[in-house]
Amino acid sequence: MDYFRSLFSNPTMKRFSILGLICILLYFMRDMLNLVLLVFLFTFIMNSLQSHITAWLNRFFKVPYHVVVILLYLGVVGLVTLGIVMYSPKIVSQIRQLSDYLIKIAGNPPGNNTVSQYIADALKQMNFQSYLQHGFDYILIISNWGTTFLMALILSLFFILEKNRIVKFTSKLRHSKIGWLYQEMEYFGRKFVRSFGKVIEAQFMIALFNTAFTVVGLSLLGFPYLFALGIMVFVLSLIPVAGVMISLVPLGIIGYTLDGILMVVYVIVMITVLHFIEGYFLNPKLMSSKTNLPVFYTFVILLFSEHYLGVWGFIIGIPIFIFILDILDVSVLDEPKA
Repeated sequence: MDYFRSLFSNPTMKRFSILGLICILLYFMRDMLNLVLLVFLFTFIMNSLQSHITAWLNRFFKVPYHVVVILLYLGVVGLVTLGIVMYSPKIVSQIRQLSDYLIKIAGNPPGNNTVSQYIADALKQMNFQSYLQHGFDYILIISNWGTTFLMALILSLFFILEKNRIVKFTSKLRHSKIGWLYQEMEYFGRKFVRSFGKVIEAQFMIALFNTAFTVVGLSLLGFPYLFALGIMVFVLSLIPVAGVMISLVPLGIIGYTLDGILMVVYVIVMITVLHFIEGYFLNPKLMSSKTNLPVFYTFVILLFSEHYLGVWGFIIGIPIFIFILDILDVSVLDEPKA
């Protein structure tokens, strides 16, 4: 008994024990993890936007931050509603056309050479028909995600509007019987926001810029189905490093069917240029602190995180790893240059 008491008197051991309990709690809450992660992302990103906008406006006239928050959320809801009304029919139509186009290539490859046959065989192995047959299941999944998205947006709105009251109320736990637990949770919270929050926010911003540049480049190359391809590029851009390489496969296949090997070369050059811009301009600009993980580590983390966390693992695997290293006081974040 004395051994365990002395063991848990060690601050590091106590912190990792609490972290282990948090992981167990999250495991039992795994059905709600989508909501929890979206609430955190919306809260972090919208609060950052609100802080910057309020600070800028206060240079000219005093504006309550509540007004800025409400206007921001009204703007987001308005843009989402406008996008659904105006563009969802086009997106659905282009996704259907794109799937029909790929099925047609699989059954009747253009040209009569080794490359064409290889592309056709690869598309047949993907078995697009089976995906289309499960269309109703995908509609239900999208509907569930829509509900989760709406709930996360509402919860993040109330959190930001009442953040001062929430902090004041929660801080009362510091002097309660579980004050020791509150202090450790506060420590993890600060580390989490510093490492996980900043990295995941930067990934989303980089994905937005990358998608915009890619869609412009594809339109200049004469690619069809830009809305559908834009959604695909955005989702893949959320995956660090590997997303760029994965997006090359479908873009290369479509490029080859449009204008042969020459178009594939154009696509590779475009993606390479975009990757250069992302790596040397967007990352340093959008991340006040950016990760310096070797590519090998990045791929290993993505493989393990996808296996244990599913699709979310591709997006949050790297930030979680950075968070753990931050707790261990391993310096992997470049501080911004003065």
